[in-house]
Amino acid sequence: MRPFRPLAPALLAVLTVGAGLAPVRAASPVVAAGSAPLVALEAALNNPDDAPLAALLQQGPGLDPAEIQARRRSLISQFPDLRWTVSAGSPTRDGQPTVILRAGGTRRQGAAIYRLDAEQRLSLRSDGRHINAQTVLREQSLLRSGGEQAPPVSVLIPDAVLTGQRYDVDVIFDDPLDGALAAGGLVAVSPAQVAAMESPSMELGALGGGGLFKRVQAPLRPGSQTWAVLLVHPRGIVTATKRVRVVADRAALTP
Repeated sequence: MRPFRPLAPALLAVLTVGAGLAPVRAASPVVAAGSAPLVALEAALNNPDDAPLAALLQQGPGLDPAEIQARRRSLISQFPDLRWTVSAGSPTRDGQPTVILRAGGTRRQGAAIYRLDAEQRLSLRSDGRHINAQTVLREQSLLRSGGEQAPPVSVLIPDAVLTGQRYDVDVIFDDPLDGALAAGGLVAVSPAQVAAMESPSMELGALGGGGLFKRVQAPLRPGSQTWAVLLVHPRGIVTATKRVRVVADRAALTP
């Protein structure tokens, strides 16, 4: 095995809205897809200027406008054609609306082209003019090289687990290896690395079962756990990141 440091944008929950995981207990109403604040959010995220996003966001539970703007600028510098879309998500267990925020873009590094696809499911709140609170319910990103030839993968990592629970972190090549040599690695990403969008190094080992299969343990306290998985295949490199909510109450596994 050897240490490997993938591209920084491959790691970490790379969408701009959604660093917080604490449940939102704000008086503002929940924002539904198609509402004025969310139409404004999609437009602001895709605007080359910072002013529209700065005017729309307001400091609140789980939401830091300065951090969001800094992440957005960093991502655009790495993926110049990055685009965001906002759509309706499935409602929560108690019937509250949620939002799906997706980001996709490409970058060229030498002869390689990398494609980023990231997604969050969020519960957002607004005072009618500003988005001022959020809860992140699901968060995942994929970065792939190889263009159309990039190997498709399935990310089988739970959205939420109980404190102290042992669970599977599996990222599987959808197509058979057919004798191809593949390598992979897994590393936990610290909250500081998530905030700074840093890329940690990881040990790569040969894969013999069509993907990476690991059994891990959740922390003993509620919060979150972020994983970065790197797969190296003759047809390209795939990096997946997934943030797992860690909850103490079984009822909270399905928000």
